[in-house]
Amino acid sequence: MTTEASAAASGSAATDSFRSSKKLAALEVPQERVSSLAGKLIKAANDIVLEERVTYDEFNALKAWLIKVGDDGEWPLFLDVWLEHSVEDVATDHREGNKGSIEGPYYIPDSPEQKSPAAIEMREDEQGTPLLFQGQVRSTDGSPLSNAKIELWHADEEGFYSQFAPNIPDWNLRGSFIADEEGNFQISTMQPAPYQIPTDGACGQLIAAAGWHAWRPAHLHLKVSAPSHELLTAQLYFPGDPHNDDDIASAVKPELILDPKPVEDGVQVDYDFVLDPTA
Repeated sequence: MTTEASAAASGSAATDSFRSSKKLAALEVPQERVSSLAGKLIKAANDIVLEERVTYDEFNALKAWLIKVGDDGEWPLFLDVWLEHSVEDVATDHREGNKGSIEGPYYIPDSPEQKSPAAIEMREDEQGTPLLFQGQVRSTDGSPLSNAKIELWHADEEGFYSQFAPNIPDWNLRGSFIADEEGNFQISTMQPAPYQIPTDGACGQLIAAAGWHAWRPAHLHLKVSAPSHELLTAQLYFPGDPHNDDDIASAVKPELILDPKPVEDGVQVDYDFVLDPTA
């Protein structure tokens, strides 16, 4: 099973997904805040120019590259890979419950919903190692969160996401699962593979020019929610992945490493989620 995906196609899909997400629908930022953030960003850029004695050739190369980022639709990928991890740290540093991680550019809302236990949507010939993912959702006081919602999405064995690569059914390896009255959930899926972020576009051009690698370790994406509790967005990783220590997106945290156990027909993972009540 081979799937070809171009940076331009996946970048365009990520851009369209962000535009339709309505994340900016009600954004109102005070003028003072805009002045502070924009002023510091511009100053930092000018400081780099002066400290590194940037030439006009380098300046023009930067202009051309920024235009290419836009043409390729890769601003969501660029920002999610190299900046979102710090924004996520700021947004969640008050939490007592589970540690979160970045959402990334490949989230699609409103995935098909099922009551747990259930199997995620997948192709009849889906390749990979079967994975049973189970656990409990609780509040920080230890009480189970009845009917909590677990949204799960991840790449396939070749490292591709549905709706961002061709020839994959729209909801492949994407689903929303409702926990039982005690907050317990059980989801059957496939173990994802490590993958490189798209390298044939502007982001890949930067990676090649800088001599970096483009790899992300294998991971599960999740959003876990319950009434009167803060939404948890997380990525969970597998031990032994060579890129857990040098993830291109800098999103791996020790608390997010899973402990899979071999079972008769694959692997099983037990992982509980603890959500913080809303203020």
